[in-house]
Parts: sequence; C-alpha cells; structure tokens
Amino acid sequence: MNFEQARFNMIEQQIRPWLVSDQHTLDLIDKIHREDFVPKQYKQLALADTRIPLLRDQVTMTPKVEARLLQSLAIKSHDNILEIGTGCGYLTALLANSGNSVHSIDVYHEFVDHAKPIFENYGLNNIELICGDAIDGWETSKSYDVIVLTGSVPILKDHFQKQLNAGGRLFVIVGQSPAMEARLITKNDSDSYSTEVLFETDLPALVGAPEPDRFRF
Repeated sequence: MNFEQARFNMIEQQIRPWLVSDQHTLDLIDKIHREDFVPKQYKQLALADTRIPLLRDQVTMTPKVEARLLQSLAIKSHDNILEIGTGCGYLTALLANSGNSVHSIDVYHEFVDHAKPIFENYGLNNIELICGDAIDGWETSKSYDVIVLTGSVPILKDHFQKQLNAGGRLFVIVGQSPAMEARLITKNDSDSYSTEVLFETDLPALVGAPEPDRFRF
C-alpha cells in the first residue's frame, strides 16, 4: 500500500472538506503517521474514514474528528495538556507536537505499554504516560491549558473545566448515541466559561463515565 498517496487522499478528501484548513494541523497530520499507531492488523485501514478497533473493545476517533479536535484547540507551544484516554497514542503524539507537555492517562495498561516505544521512535520526550482512572479528574490540584477527552461522556460534570487555567480549552463529546455534540469549552476567568458546539458525532463513552438517571416505574 502506498501510504504517502493514501495520506494525501485522507487530507484532501476527508479532512479539508470537514472544515480543517489550519496549516499547522495539516502539517502535523502529514508528519505523524497514523499507521504507526494503530494495531498491525488494521494498518491498511489507518487512513480510512473509519474508527479503528483497539483492545478492550475500544476504538479510535476517525481522522477527520481528530483533525477538527486539534484545529479547534489552537494549541500553543507553551500549553500544558491533559489527555483522558491514551488509546493507540496517535492523538497523544499530535498534542505533544503542538504543546509543551502532555499528561496522558489511560485506565488500561495495554495502551500505555503500546504507546511508549512509538513515542520514543518519534523522539517525543514531553509525554508522561500514566495508567489510572481519571474519569473524575486527575490530580485535581493541578490545572492545565488544554484538556482532551478521547471518548464521549453521556453527561458532562464540571470537574474537568475547573482544572483549566484562565484561557484554557476543554474538548469533549457529550451525549448519547446516535446524537452527540463535540464541544469546545473555554475558561474565561475564575468562574466564567463559554461553550462552542463544533459538530455532531457518535463515539463510545469513556470507561466509567457517569450515566444520566433513568426513569423507573
């Protein structure tokens, strides 16, 4: 398979038509090769417009969602980033190439173990990989410039946005299948936030994400 041609097609036919025009974002997607991160048996599907199955019944986002996510966050070189859900590590690498540091947390050690040698091959030494349960926040005394949730949450509690620095951005997908919203939440000051709905999508929930109360007879 000609991955360079497939990558060009992915950018031109999937990502650009999905309103991704930021050149830095497009350059990163060209530079960081998605096929290096997905499970080997799915390597030839790495650049297709589909979610790739992972271990533990998890999946990746599609490439166009990852690109819109990255573009919307407008990450600066000094930004410190918290990622909830390492997954295959591809998005982690994109974040690390954009910001100052990434703390990436995953509840499954297999994803942490899988990603570490790939990051080393890319020379990424600004990523701290941690195995842990961060659905209720991570070391909540710390604050971050950017927080990314790589799975959906049926309901959004406020503990993640409270960990943002002033001017910080949270990317999160909220709702229940089949209708979910990708949101960008920006912290304006100590107790003020603004929310932008970016697009609709559908993505499995993070492990342990809180569910809305169900009506019972």
